[in-house]
Amino acid sequence: MAQQDGTPTRNASNNSTWAAFLVMTFLVVGLLGLFASFAAPLPLERALARDAALDAALVAAHGPNAQADITALSDRLADSAATLLPVGGDMDARIAAERAAMRTRLTAEAGEVATRLRWMICVITVLAAGFGVAILRVSRRG
Repeated sequence: MAQQDGTPTRNASNNSTWAAFLVMTFLVVGLLGLFASFAAPLPLERALARDAALDAALVAAHGPNAQADITALSDRLADSAATLLPVGGDMDARIAAERAAMRTRLTAEAGEVATRLRWMICVITVLAAGFGVAILRVSRRG
């Protein structure tokens, strides 16, 4: 609506402002999805890095100073280092068993991350929509 001199009334201006604000509440959900897409591949990246560390441990196990070499890899091996140290016995079998266990652990972690991200997106979507509806109701009263 416009006044007789052609300027928009305060109510029309408020409605468009609040509609733009409602659009912004839904953009928050889109940004959340964007950020979630960065968190989703973390377990896979960790698995690939751990797999490379286990490959290095396999090479080190056949070297002249296996204990020191695998101990030096313990930061990269993370919790797999406890399984491989101290060096002894059939290291090829121990590394293969740890590789399988690591894949199982990180596959489970990837599923947990995906579930948490889905719940987070659902909850934020509902909250953003509810917030937008509340803002529009307030704007219509005023």
